[in-house]
Amino acid sequence: MARSIPEIEILGPEDAADKEARIRRAFWPTVKKALRVIPFMDEVVAAYYAMLDPRTPMRAKLTVIGALAYFVTPFDLVPDVILGIGFLDDASILAAALAAVSSSIREEHREAARQALAEETGAQGFAA
Repeated sequence: MARSIPEIEILGPEDAADKEARIRRAFWPTVKKALRVIPFMDEVVAAYYAMLDPRTPMRAKLTVIGALAYFVTPFDLVPDVILGIGFLDDASILAAALAAVSSSIREEHREAARQALAEETGAQGFAA
């Protein structure tokens, strides 16, 4: 009796462009919702800028794309609309991805993140 092997979606370069476009559309609205819940949002935004940088190695880009795609998807393990705990699963995945790609996030990405967060939060300000 032959075993059937479940089809598993693997993020490959051919999927990266589609996922990157989806991330670009949903990133900032999701950041605004998660800003008070995820304490390392500055590094998440820096990773976003690293993903957009053509100098970032493809392996790091794909890792960031996968994590950010999960982050911007409203339907995940713990729905983001549940106050207080909705972004916990996202934070775990983002933290793991950041640990894996930290050497690919440059100071210029971090500076761009600080500036963008300051602009996005407006009067609230942002201290990195």
